[in-house]
Amino acid sequence: MIKVAPSILSADPANLMGDINKVEGADYLHVDVMDGSFVPNLSFGLNTVQGLSKDTDIKLDVHLMIQNPENYVEQFVKAGASIVGVHVESTQHIARAIQIIKNAGARAEVVVNPGTPLTELEELLPEIDQVLIMSVNPGFGGQKFLESSISKVKRLSALRQARGLEFDIEIDGGISDKNIKAVYDAGVDVAVAGSYVFGAEDYTKQVQLLKELTK
Repeated sequence: MIKVAPSILSADPANLMGDINKVEGADYLHVDVMDGSFVPNLSFGLNTVQGLSKDTDIKLDVHLMIQNPENYVEQFVKAGASIVGVHVESTQHIARAIQIIKNAGARAEVVVNPGTPLTELEELLPEIDQVLIMSVNPGFGGQKFLESSISKVKRLSALRQARGLEFDIEIDGGISDKNIKAVYDAGVDVAVAGSYVFGAEDYTKQVQLLKELTK
């Protein structure tokens, strides 16, 4: 069964905890942090992560869409992140960022954009806990799922098996009941779902459906 991480980017910003409290069965909360430079949008920051860590028991999966994330990753772990994801495209010091995250006590995740080949992170795989495959271009919620992501996940899953590694594979972007089975069968362990969850009337029902479809 797949794990589900509702993305609070699609929740009501004026009633964030109210929306989060309506979600049951989520394995993580996905928190997108954007700096307006690496991606053309601004979103949550350290204060949000710190506040969420006090107000919910759900583990925080913090996705940093920022330049030079190695300068901030330790602060996000201290703020309450259980997983910290850094883009391979966002820094020349990705290995350093991974080590800082792990030394701070969180799970280290590397994120790759749709146009980035897996060869960019192959050398890092033995050192990381999770890989996030972006199935949309990062920066905005509600985008259409890129079908090419499925073959990318399959290649990564095959690489994981061939090398005897145990990192998790996460996918983010356009996830719904229409494609959840396909990505799960391809090798995805964790699915981020934003508008599919928070755009519905019953958030918990949406989370449960994604899980049911991957039993």
